[in-house]
Parts: sequence; C-alpha cells; structure tokens
Amino acid sequence: MKNEKDMEEGPKDIIVLGAIKHGIKRFEKIQETTQIEDKDLSKILEVLENRDLIKVIERKGWLGNKIEMNVTEKGSKEVDERVYELQTKWNEISQIYKTGDKEKMKQCMNENKSFLPTMMFFGIMDMMMFSMMFSMMGMAMSDYVPAESIPGDGDAGTDNGSMDGSMDDGGFDFDIGF
Repeated sequence: MKNEKDMEEGPKDIIVLGAIKHGIKRFEKIQETTQIEDKDLSKILEVLENRDLIKVIERKGWLGNKIEMNVTEKGSKEVDERVYELQTKWNEISQIYKTGDKEKMKQCMNENKSFLPTMMFFGIMDMMMFSMMFSMMGMAMSDYVPAESIPGDGDAGTDNGSMDGSMDDGGFDFDIGF
C-alpha cells in the first residue's frame, strides 16, 4: 500500500488512471472528464506509462491512427488500493463530523484538503454529508475544493467526472443545528 506522501504528490495521476480504468481511453475524453490541462495531462500519461500503469496502443482506422490508453493489471491494482485508502480517509472524516467538534473538523479538512477533489471524482464521499460539514464549520466548500470540481457547478447536465454519475449538489445552504 502507498503511504500518504505518495498520494499527496500525485492526486491527479490517480484521477487519470481511474478514468482510464473506467473505459475512457482517448486523450480528449480523458481531458474532458478530468478537467486537467493538456500539457499536464500529457506529462501524467507519460509518467503512468513509464511506471507500467497504462499501455498506449496505436490503432489504424479509416480516418487515420487512433491512440488509446489502457490500464495494466498493475495500474488496476494501484487504482483499487488508492480508492480503498481514500474510502478509509472519508470514513475517518465522517466519524469526526458525527462528533460535532468544529475545531477537530476544520483541522481534519485542512489535513485532507488535497484528497477532497479525488474523493469527489471517484464518488467516495457522501455529498449531502460533505455539504453539511461545511455548514457546521461556517465555511464555503470552495475554500477547500476548486469550483470546477464541485458537482452542480459549471456546465449544466454534466457530472464533472463522477464515476457513478450519482452525485448532486445536495443543497449547500442550510443549518443542521450544531
């Protein structure tokens, strides 16, 4: 299993790898799904290929060559391990929220800030609970997560990269009584 330092160094790499594992194989579609700049995505794909986490395949077709990315067995295991680690982190965050301790919640959110967009991408977090956490702390979600990563913002009708498509904004402006 990877340590936390490995995860912090490359949260975007796991998002790209996860997108490929879930069947998004062309550069343009990966870029559209992950919202990662072309230049950065090219570097990430190169790193993933060098680490044998993906294989780049060139196919000949009627309209020219097509380049596709496929996840390797090693890459698939990497995604599964990292998603498990993220799920464990989300469970810890959820438990802190349930205690109602605002200061501990703020500290935990600050410590895990780099993981939040990845948790959103993989549909790990409960968006309703996540929005209630910010309400409890009296903070805006955009203080921790880039606006383009928040479900419900941006283009109407898109799920902003959610793997399961089930995330909705859950309503962010309500008081839960803490």
